[in-house]
Amino acid sequence: MVARSCLNLLDLVSGDMLNFSRTPRSLPRVMTDPVIISHGDGKQSNDDDSGVFSSEHRRKIIIVSNSLPLNAKRDKVSGRWCFSYDEDSIFWQLKDGLSPDADVVYVGSLKVDVDASEQDKVSLQLLEEFNCLPTFIPPELYKQFHDGFCKQHLWPLFHYMLPMYPGNRRFDRSQWQAYVSANKIFADKVMEVLNPEDDYVWVHDYHLMVLPTFLRKRCSRVKLGFFLHSPFPSSEIYKTLPVRGEILKALLNADLVGFHTFDYARHFLSCCRRMLGLEHESKRGYIGLEYSGRTIFIKILPAGIHMGRLQSALDHPSSSNKVREIHQQFKGKKIILGVDDMDIFKGVSLKFLAIEQLLQQYPEMQGQIVLIQILNPPSSADKDVDNAKEEAYITSKRINERFGLESYEPIIIIDRHVPFYEKAAYYALAECCIVNAVRDGLNLVPYKYTVCRQGSAKMDEALEIASDSPRVSALVVSEFIGCTPSLSGAIRVNPWDIDAVAEALNLAITMPGGEKQLRHEKHYRYVSSHDVAYWARSFEQDLVFSCKDHHRNCCWGIGFGLNFRILSLSPSFRRLSIDHIVPAYKRSSCRAIFLDYDGTVVPQASIVKAPSPEVISVLNNLCSDVNNTVFIVSGRGKSSLSEWFDQCENLGIAAEHGYFIRWDKHASWEMSHVDTDFAWKRIAEPVMRSYMEATDGSSVESKESALVWHYCDADPDFGSWQAMELLDHLENVLANEPVVVKKGQHIIEVKPQGITKGLVAQEVLSTLTKKGKLPDFVLCIGDDRSDEDMFESILTKPYSATSFSAPEIFACTVGQKPSKARYYLDDTMDVMSLLEGLGSASVPKSRYSTETPLEKGEVCFENIL
Repeated sequence: MVARSCLNLLDLVSGDMLNFSRTPRSLPRVMTDPVIISHGDGKQSNDDDSGVFSSEHRRKIIIVSNSLPLNAKRDKVSGRWCFSYDEDSIFWQLKDGLSPDADVVYVGSLKVDVDASEQDKVSLQLLEEFNCLPTFIPPELYKQFHDGFCKQHLWPLFHYMLPMYPGNRRFDRSQWQAYVSANKIFADKVMEVLNPEDDYVWVHDYHLMVLPTFLRKRCSRVKLGFFLHSPFPSSEIYKTLPVRGEILKALLNADLVGFHTFDYARHFLSCCRRMLGLEHESKRGYIGLEYSGRTIFIKILPAGIHMGRLQSALDHPSSSNKVREIHQQFKGKKIILGVDDMDIFKGVSLKFLAIEQLLQQYPEMQGQIVLIQILNPPSSADKDVDNAKEEAYITSKRINERFGLESYEPIIIIDRHVPFYEKAAYYALAECCIVNAVRDGLNLVPYKYTVCRQGSAKMDEALEIASDSPRVSALVVSEFIGCTPSLSGAIRVNPWDIDAVAEALNLAITMPGGEKQLRHEKHYRYVSSHDVAYWARSFEQDLVFSCKDHHRNCCWGIGFGLNFRILSLSPSFRRLSIDHIVPAYKRSSCRAIFLDYDGTVVPQASIVKAPSPEVISVLNNLCSDVNNTVFIVSGRGKSSLSEWFDQCENLGIAAEHGYFIRWDKHASWEMSHVDTDFAWKRIAEPVMRSYMEATDGSSVESKESALVWHYCDADPDFGSWQAMELLDHLENVLANEPVVVKKGQHIIEVKPQGITKGLVAQEVLSTLTKKGKLPDFVLCIGDDRSDEDMFESILTKPYSATSFSAPEIFACTVGQKPSKARYYLDDTMDVMSLLEGLGSASVPKSRYSTETPLEKGEVCFENIL
């Protein structure tokens, strides 16, 4: 087997490739099973890029993360690599919540460099003993990928640090290419163990945001979930990323996208709306995005802690010894605890300044409180981290010199690796825990603190307290961390407001014991019931739900590079081709053709709304055939349509969704509705105009039968919010009026009840039938929701039983999207090409060359036959 090169990005990367000294070795595959992908022509091809385990094996859940949940070290005596599970890794802990009927397989990088000569051996060892598959990214590539693009671009941006921020570097295209290259290596490894029929893939965090595109391209029906562990920034921040579109579209190749908080999900949905024009809907508790016929579901649930791991730490003998030691060392003092990774967003110096303000404002606390700040070692060396650390030390030294006493310092920094049992001891003794980060994805410190304050039998024994004594805790948490929404009993602060943080600390320390107990119990109930197993189990269940329709639809891969996506459509939904429709057209002798206007005959985004000379020519050609009845069915007013189609003698027009109908140019307008009481307009129009004044870019259109509020030129987010509010407002004030309020494509419309495009189609077809002209060919083309009524009408109408056969029906939507239509065309150019082809297939006849003379009064009707 030839190992695939990590540098070959196929057509997914443009530009110069990066040259590295070596390529990763690929794990020998157990067996090769071709993946079937459906292409646009309906044919299937074999993709031999996917090696999978035997189908006799149980289904797998493949966890893909940047780092494997393993510890690795080389034995000094034998020289062999020794591996063990990293029990602190959330990726190892989440397996406890996954289905027992599935095997959990991990794909990721090792935290150590393994020589190329040892990689195959190590790969087999890890797969057999730990169910882990290492990626072995070349060191130079990994540096560009992880330390470069991830840490210099994505991580700062997702924490709201703009590229113009001091110390930030300009966008580096080579680092982006390294990021894509590394993601492709991960995809290669996943495909080695993936059985697409049974397995699920769960991708984690911002390191692997384009991985879904690689996997979806290899296997169109891969069951794929993605969870982001960092914040997702607002659209104003995110759109500064030069590759914003590529990353968004890649995430939309997943079936389920998860976030810790609603804010992060809201920002993601806002970016999809503003940059890709995608709207989301909430149905029965699920938030979904429609994208090329697929529904991508959004999951909102913060991760949790591993309760068993914490309980074992509390019961560890070392924890009992350490808690006695700490208790003795700080006897008579109240401990405020901070546990943070050392990075620029944790707000450590701000926390110290709050302690300074607290001691300055409440001098009696001098000598009574102590802040113990544990600094976890940074994951990678960085100048900004070094500067933040130096600032923290300088600040703490100044405060200690100012407020310190003999054998007392108000701030104690523990700057080393602290074993988990020792942290548990500090958690258990702390009167208050403060997390003061200026931006953080989730932060599990408050959860761990809450569980440790609940204690255990052995911890109670070490502290010499009764097992039934009340448990209390006090939390001060930043508003800008992901766990805050789930901790409703915590004191929430703005970390930048030093005075407010100081007051919060004072409140936490002096709070009555009964209130502390109530807050603690509330937190403990949530943390203990929403642990990491609950989070994993919930995500897996939603992923299964998100993938349940995979095999119902046909899939086509479309787009190049990272713009690749899957088009998922019903098996009966296909492109309407000239070759398919022309034979049916020629066989027929009585044809009805219904055409929407905006988005069908002319482009929706066109500034010039009037039809072009080419459109007029094509329509006149169709209308010249005596066997054709051609109608433009539009929501536009009759005056505009009359003016625009003045040159079309024999074209029928249905204006304002069919409220007005005219069979040809020489006929008079007929009203399809007898009710002419528009008193409701006096209620609806002032409401619409008030929303127009409050929403920049919106407008109100007054038709004879309807009122329309347009917001296509408004801010996408604000316009959508206002539209929902207006919809609700109008439904309430017009509840007793004979009207319907509908939301369309960037519009809210109020119109009389019983007026739909579907009724227009029914009326025209019924009139033809009554005149003895039984339609044997019906074509209907439209692009929006209102046209779905026409599709449904012509597809469900009971045609005359006297006819020898039912008419050939072609309901066609414009654009590849879910629809009641059975056919689609890509755009207005395709529509005009099709109509031009039908016109060429017509046999022109005089509109009045009938076998019998026209009866008086029948001229108008016969003109449209």
